[in-house]
Amino acid sequence: MAFMAVLESDLRALSAEARRRYPAVKDGAEHAILKLRLLSSPSEIAHNEDILRIFLMACEVRTVKLSVISLSCLQKLISHDAVAPSALKEILATLKNHAEMSDESVQLKTLQTLLIIFQSRLHPENEENTAQALGICLRLLESNRSSDSVRNTAAATFRQAVALIFDHVVCAESLPTSKFGSGGQTSRTGTVTGDVSRGINRSESLENEFVSGGLSLMRENMSKAGKLGLRLLEDLTALAAGGSAIWLRVNSLQRTFVLDILEFILSNYVAVFRTLIPYEQVLQHQICSLLMTSIRTNSELEGEAGEPYFRRLVLRSVAHIIRLYSSSLITECEVFLSMLVKVIFLDLPLWHRILVLEILRGFCVEARTLRVLFQNFDMHPNNTNVVEGMIKALARVVSSVQVLDTSEESLAAVAGMFSSKAKGIEWSLDNDASNAAVLVASEAHSITLAVEGLLGVVFTVATLTDEAVEVGELESPRCDNDPPAKCTGKTAALCVSMVDSLWLTILDALSLILSRSQGEAIVLEILKGYQAFTQACGVLRAVEPLNSFLASLCKFTINFPNEAEKRSALQSPGSKRSEPLVDQRDSVILTPKNVQALRTLFNIAHRLHNVLGPSWVLVLETLAALDRAIHSPHATTQEVSSAVPKLMRESSGQYSDFNILSSLNSQLFESSALMHLSAVKSLLSALRQLSHQCVAATATAFGPSSSQKLGSISFSVERMISILVNNLHRVEPLWDEVVGHFLELAENSNQNLRNMGLDALDQSICAVLGSDQFQENSPSRPYDKLQEMETWLVELRSLECSVISSLRVLYFSTQNIDVRAGSLKILLHVLERHGEKLHYSWPNILEMLRSVADVSEKDLVTLGFQNLRVIMNDGLASIPADCLHVCVDVTGAYSAQKTELNISLTAIGLLWTATDFIAKGLVHGPVEEKETDVHSIPNQTDGENEEEQALVISDNVNDQTPLINMVDSDKLLFSVFSLLQKLGADERPEVRNSAVRTLFQTLGSHGQKLSKSMWEDCLWNYVFPTLDRASHMAATSSKDEWHGKELGTRGGKAVHMLIHHSRNTAQKQWDETLVLVLGGVARILRSFFPFLRILNNFWSGWESLLIFVKNSILNGSKEVALAAINCLQTTVLSHSLKGNLPKPYLDSVLDAYEFVLQKSPNYSENAASKVKQEILHGLGELYVQAQRMFDDSMYTQLLAIIDLVVKQAIITTDHFESEFGNVPPVLRTVLEILPLLCPTEDISSMWLILLRELLLYLPRSESPLENEEDESEHTSDHIPDVHVKIKDDIPNGTTSISLSKVEATSLSSGSTTALTEGIPSYLFAEKLVPVMVDLFLQAPEIEKHIIFPELIQSLGRCMMTRRDNPDGALWRLAVAGFNRILVDDVSRLTINGGPISSISKPARTRIWKEVADVYEIFFVGYCGRALPSNSLSPVAQKDDELLEMTILYILGDNILKSPIDAPLDILQRLVSTLDRCASRTCSLPVETVELMPSHCSRFSLTCLQKLFTLSSYSKETNHWSLTRSEVSKISIMMLVTRCEYILNRFLTDENDLGERPLPAARLEEIIFVLQELARLIIHSDTASILPLHPHLKSGLAEEESQDKRPHLLVLFPSFCELVVSREARVRELVQVLLRLITRELALEKVSLAS
Repeated sequence: MAFMAVLESDLRALSAEARRRYPAVKDGAEHAILKLRLLSSPSEIAHNEDILRIFLMACEVRTVKLSVISLSCLQKLISHDAVAPSALKEILATLKNHAEMSDESVQLKTLQTLLIIFQSRLHPENEENTAQALGICLRLLESNRSSDSVRNTAAATFRQAVALIFDHVVCAESLPTSKFGSGGQTSRTGTVTGDVSRGINRSESLENEFVSGGLSLMRENMSKAGKLGLRLLEDLTALAAGGSAIWLRVNSLQRTFVLDILEFILSNYVAVFRTLIPYEQVLQHQICSLLMTSIRTNSELEGEAGEPYFRRLVLRSVAHIIRLYSSSLITECEVFLSMLVKVIFLDLPLWHRILVLEILRGFCVEARTLRVLFQNFDMHPNNTNVVEGMIKALARVVSSVQVLDTSEESLAAVAGMFSSKAKGIEWSLDNDASNAAVLVASEAHSITLAVEGLLGVVFTVATLTDEAVEVGELESPRCDNDPPAKCTGKTAALCVSMVDSLWLTILDALSLILSRSQGEAIVLEILKGYQAFTQACGVLRAVEPLNSFLASLCKFTINFPNEAEKRSALQSPGSKRSEPLVDQRDSVILTPKNVQALRTLFNIAHRLHNVLGPSWVLVLETLAALDRAIHSPHATTQEVSSAVPKLMRESSGQYSDFNILSSLNSQLFESSALMHLSAVKSLLSALRQLSHQCVAATATAFGPSSSQKLGSISFSVERMISILVNNLHRVEPLWDEVVGHFLELAENSNQNLRNMGLDALDQSICAVLGSDQFQENSPSRPYDKLQEMETWLVELRSLECSVISSLRVLYFSTQNIDVRAGSLKILLHVLERHGEKLHYSWPNILEMLRSVADVSEKDLVTLGFQNLRVIMNDGLASIPADCLHVCVDVTGAYSAQKTELNISLTAIGLLWTATDFIAKGLVHGPVEEKETDVHSIPNQTDGENEEEQALVISDNVNDQTPLINMVDSDKLLFSVFSLLQKLGADERPEVRNSAVRTLFQTLGSHGQKLSKSMWEDCLWNYVFPTLDRASHMAATSSKDEWHGKELGTRGGKAVHMLIHHSRNTAQKQWDETLVLVLGGVARILRSFFPFLRILNNFWSGWESLLIFVKNSILNGSKEVALAAINCLQTTVLSHSLKGNLPKPYLDSVLDAYEFVLQKSPNYSENAASKVKQEILHGLGELYVQAQRMFDDSMYTQLLAIIDLVVKQAIITTDHFESEFGNVPPVLRTVLEILPLLCPTEDISSMWLILLRELLLYLPRSESPLENEEDESEHTSDHIPDVHVKIKDDIPNGTTSISLSKVEATSLSSGSTTALTEGIPSYLFAEKLVPVMVDLFLQAPEIEKHIIFPELIQSLGRCMMTRRDNPDGALWRLAVAGFNRILVDDVSRLTINGGPISSISKPARTRIWKEVADVYEIFFVGYCGRALPSNSLSPVAQKDDELLEMTILYILGDNILKSPIDAPLDILQRLVSTLDRCASRTCSLPVETVELMPSHCSRFSLTCLQKLFTLSSYSKETNHWSLTRSEVSKISIMMLVTRCEYILNRFLTDENDLGERPLPAARLEEIIFVLQELARLIIHSDTASILPLHPHLKSGLAEEESQDKRPHLLVLFPSFCELVVSREARVRELVQVLLRLITRELALEKVSLAS
């Protein structure tokens, strides 16, 4: 065991120390060691005195070392309870002896041992031992020989011994063991609120201990320890009073020391004095008397009693008695408090007053103490108001700053002290501070303590009020219940009494120090006090203090420099001053104090919003001023510290403060959602009151004052809106209050106020309608009961109607245009944002808009219509069904108004929108009607059925279910149609045109949804009446020219705006309308004709339409006529291709066109020409689309119509365009449509009619008799044979009949030839020839061969016009066409290997006869000749020559070289034609040849070349057909004859000319002939026909060579003659030929040698 080992070690040390001088001690120590080894625990040591005895023996030696070792060992034994209690007396005697030793270490060891005794089981129980132990300490304390360390240790040991004695008393008396006080002055925290909270905590712990610790009743009986403690207390009290201690046997002691111990006992052992009567009596009679004597200051204090430390101890003791024992020592405490308050104002040193103020401050910041004092004294009728006196004394200290010479320095020091305290550091002066600085600091300290005391009272009141709220004595200001009329709780009554007694004193002092202070910490602390006290007043419903504190606080919120103050209208009854509200003049500077005051005000308002009531006006006036400051461009916040960089100061100071204040300002009103409803009404009432005051003031105010008032009104309005927005869940009880004020502002005479009111009304209405209550128009949320849903609907209806009715009231209650316009703008915003949420207020809205349509102010009408447009475009789906007809009527009213044209036009567009919406209810017609419609159409194809079903049945895809049923849809739709029909008769062209467009567009868009009966109503009640009225107005309207709008005057004459000539009369304007009507009819017929034609009496309507179209074409303007034609065309074209157009309708259209063209004016007026062109184009398109429906009679009628147009155009032409080489427009149109008129296979016989009709327009023979003979011959010879074959091939066998019919029709004209000749220069024929050739090439083979000869004749006649008109284009175009048809025919023959079997040979022979005739006449008579021409350019002449060569090449290369089916006589004629053309150069006299143009000789030479080509043969020649062989034979004979003639003529002419040279053409010809003869190789079949001797023929036939030239043998005599020619070139060529003859005869192989 460690203790035993240490003890043995100490004994060894003791033995070693006493070994030399004190053997007895040495032996005792060694003996003790032996004894110790036999013991095992401290308790065994306690029972064995030998161990203790050796230490006491060593002490008796009284040597320092042995004493120190022995005392240390004694301490260890006592600490381990190894000493028997009986040894205490002997130990105390030993200690007393040692205390008298002079060695300091021994004295200290002695004191330590005494303290250990008091702390151990040896604690003295009797008075003697206790007195002896305490006496040892006191003697060492009072001994002059004791060192300072000994004295201090003695004092501490005595204090601890006293504490241990009283702890023993508490334990012995079974009192609470915890100590209730700290034993000294209450420590201070960083803030007064912290001090108050700590005081509250201590008081709570004290009360808890007092209640739970078993302290029931005070008692007289005490234990032995209690009596011992009482003896000690009495002696200490006597010593403190300067007397002697009987029991302690001490004559005197330092009063300060004793008083300190007494103060310790009083503060830490409260339970002893409260429970034991003897102690309480000592306290009351001795201690209080002592303190009263000590605290008196009426005589000069001397000695120790005048020392500050003594005074502090006295005051602290007094404070403990007041704080802890005031309930039992009422009189004494009252005296103490009175004395303390008086001391403050006595002429005493500042430090003394500061000590007193510290005590008073301590009372103020301890809630329990203050509560007890106030209950015991101020609330007791028999006692004086000591708390009130104390508070007034503190206030007087604070107010003394006004009279101090160094008030500014003192206030700065006070601010510094608060700032240091807030930072948690001690405020101190510099070491070298002057006396003046010390004085200022002392004064500042006293003021600081007074301010803290006042703040302590404030926070104590606030804390007690919170306590009353917590225990239920008071209602929280945030509670939803109404507050009780009177406070009944004990704590609540205490708080009310304290507030009533103290508020005015506190307010005066705090407002004074706040107004004079600038330090951030002190301002913040005082404002916290303001906030706490004001909130407490609000909770306590103390109206007067509340208003006074609010008014005082508001005074510190806004600073306006150079301001003219006005007294507030509201002044608290108990307030000694009225707080000014200031006018804003120039700039506003918010100091940190202002900012903090504003924040405090916001905090108060947030906390007390439910209890402020009428006090709101004070707050709102300040907030309005703040709002003006925030929005002032010159407002700034004061910089806190100049050491902060400028940029940082600006950003962090000004903007952050303003932003924070602005946010707080907004949050205050946003939090109104948490207020009582009555509180919200109070706030709104205050805002309205503030606004009313300013509205009244604006009537007389000017300049900045007026601006300020407007700012306050704006503030009130904005905050009322904010409150409304944040209370949307309960808006209905607030609505009238808010909107009533807005309506008042809207009707004010001041423009700014009107605008403000209108804007506010706008925001309010939109906010309410945008709330959750209106999120769903129908109550889809779950309800427990049906009654709940009905209640909700009633509330919703009431709210919606009250919200919207405010606009109606505003509009109808004023005649001011601006106000009315404003109400309409608000309505527009409502409809745009929340129109879909409205349900019950539509009648009011539509009534209002309907009334706007009738006013004369353009701006109002425009705004009203904007509202209507929003409804029609976006809101129709949300309008109840019973309001839709009103909506349509209102739209009609805007369409008919005359104020603004554009509105009328746009309103008509809205009617279209309405029909789109209404048509959603017309999913399709009734089922039974639909079935009837489908099955009532006889003889229909499947395609037609499908088409009509597609038209009748609408698209079923419809996302929205319309709100209207079928019957309502029909009525609404007809109401729209009726409006549009009425508008179609409007005197304004733009309006009626727009109405007409819309009527027909809506019918076209939704016609598929209309039933049969509805369509009948539409046609007979709206469509045809609209057409009739427009036609009637177009016919009867004035034709007087209009003058445009007068723009001004020039030279005294009016200047008018120009109007386009197409619109400058009423009739032209109605014509334009009529055109639109016709276009609409066309659209309907195009879209719904298959469905409409099954309606009752539709055919009569169609006939009336045809009559109208005829009249329009014949009597109307060009535009109307064209529209009428388009109406028919659109209908027929759109349905004929689909097969939906029955034949009677098509016949009626053709009849109508024929009738119109027959009745059309016979003059070439531009309009009539345009109409005819349109009809012709229509006929062409009609035939293209409906050609499957055309039969022979219809096609004949079509050709007859075109023939009629051509005849009229030829007769009426004025030759104007012809003079410029242009065909008249009508004929141009005829030429355009002719290519479209190709007959179909079903009417192929019509090809003959078509082509013969066209041939009639080409030039005719000059001899009619010859022409007729030719035709009769051709007809009688060829046509019957062809027709027989046609009848066999064509199934219906009607071609010959129709042919004769058409021939009779065509030839009956009689005067066609004369008519055609009426067009100079064959212009029409020129354009017709290419068209006719194209048509011919498209004709079927049979019809083509029938008309082929006639076409060749006609083209030939056209080609012959070259004689009379060589410069014209007709002959050229005829040549080109002639070439095309021949090339086409020959190519077909080549491809097919001959003509088709259905074509007879005589027919083909006739064709080739006509071809041969044309070639003979044209080649011989017109080609290669010098024809007279005055205007042909060289280029044109070159083109003509090229054209001649082309026809020559086609004959020589394409025709005669192809396997054609022409007879031999035709071939003979064709080759002969070439020979005749080739003979021109050689047959002319030499003199004439020289005069012949070069192109003539070239043409002749080319013809000669073609003869060579036709006669030649080469190995590469393919398809050497029979025709080719025959042509070759014919050609070779003609060629040999022609060459013989040329050679002989050349020799003759050369001899005749003598030395003169031959013409170049002749020389060129002879050289060409000789060269070609040398090249020419002929076929054996061709050679067989040459006139050679039979031996030569047989000999040549035996030759195997393919290169045969037997033709040279025929010409051998001529060659022999030419060897004497003068032309060397000729002789050379003859030599070549002779060599070829030698080779031909094989003579080059024979030689004399062989």
